[in-house]
Amino acid sequence: MRLLALSTLLVLMGTTTSYGAETKTAVFAAGCFWCVESDFEGHDGVKEVTSGYAGGHVENPTYKQVSNGGTGHLEVAQVEYDPDVISYDRLLEIFWANVDPWDSQGQFCDKGESYKSAIFYTNDDEKTRAEESIAYVEEKIGKPVVTEVKELTTFYPAEDYHQDYYKKNETKYKFYRWRCGRDERLNEVWGDDAKKAIEIFAPQQGSNSTEQ
Repeated sequence: MRLLALSTLLVLMGTTTSYGAETKTAVFAAGCFWCVESDFEGHDGVKEVTSGYAGGHVENPTYKQVSNGGTGHLEVAQVEYDPDVISYDRLLEIFWANVDPWDSQGQFCDKGESYKSAIFYTNDDEKTRAEESIAYVEEKIGKPVVTEVKELTTFYPAEDYHQDYYKKNETKYKFYRWRCGRDERLNEVWGDDAKKAIEIFAPQQGSNSTEQ
């Protein structure tokens, strides 16, 4: 239900930019990158999702450095996607469906600078789309969004043991996600009680958000 409602996020955003056949990448921060990776993988058009770090000033950071703070980096997921199958706007929809945009201290049970939410852009079009999506959420919810829009300078892949963690450690991952209250909070934010906040978003004729 949440994703069906959020699939209408393209309204008022117009048609998306036409892309070529090559894959593209987009980077999002929404708390624990294990969860963000699992939230994006499995969608048609998403080729690969890589956990990593971005936004800070330390080169080739380690998980320990980022977790301890002071590097400026956030835990992020780099999404490699086929724009002929799934649009950047659709990736934004998936992002919003899996983030608490009003948590300024982190995300869910994870607090600290490295767990804050952000949309990273690599060009003016991505920046515009990200800022527009924030404006639409704020307008309908009537509450400021703390999710930031940041320019991507360098993406640093996380250590190998973090990649596909939700697949390689399924039981531990499911327990962590449940204990963190991630899905419970997402239901509070984007569930039936918040449905009215996104009802105005309806698919526009000509949209290339091809995934249903």
